[in-house]
Amino acid sequence: MLSAFIAGLSFITVSELGDGSFFIAMFLAMKHSRRLIFCGVLLALIVMTIISVAVGQVAYFLPKGFVHHVSIFLFFGFGLKMFYDAYRMSGNSEDEVIEEAKAVVIKAEEELSKQASNWQILVKGFVLTFLAEWGDRTQIATISLAVNNEPIGLTLGSILGHAICTAIAVGCGKIVCGRISERKLTVIGGCLFILFGVLATFEKA
Repeated sequence: MLSAFIAGLSFITVSELGDGSFFIAMFLAMKHSRRLIFCGVLLALIVMTIISVAVGQVAYFLPKGFVHHVSIFLFFGFGLKMFYDAYRMSGNSEDEVIEEAKAVVIKAEEELSKQASNWQILVKGFVLTFLAEWGDRTQIATISLAVNNEPIGLTLGSILGHAICTAIAVGCGKIVCGRISERKLTVIGGCLFILFGVLATFEKA
């Protein structure tokens, strides 16, 4: 359980910093209550984590040897994919992600009334984050981690990682964003996946 907790915490903390949902939370927090945005965004990430872990746990019903080899393939595959993504990133990659998140928030703000209730703001934070995370590399990575890790530990570690990143985004995201290198974070994420793949290789099926 501890190893699964650490795996979820380490990967999520690295991958979510500089992610689209990070900047969505940052821009929303500039316009609304930080507490409301934190709750709405984190709730969406918790739901997404639970869904992802549940999907990964479907592998429990498959032959253990098959699952073991698939998990190794996924770890190394994602690791190499992240290295490739980092290689292809231009110096303006961070700016592109920020601009996309900003555009999403501006469009959402146009749909909100000037007298928007706390509930509407909370729901908006939830919906924007959930849509941004659906099919994102973080969700797919969580599913792959859930294939061969203890579910409760992985879920708790991932949620804590999301909470840390969300707190940074709503608390001091504007200060941090200029110092985040998406390329470096992607390389670190790739290294973590390769490490998970190596560890899985030496585990018994």
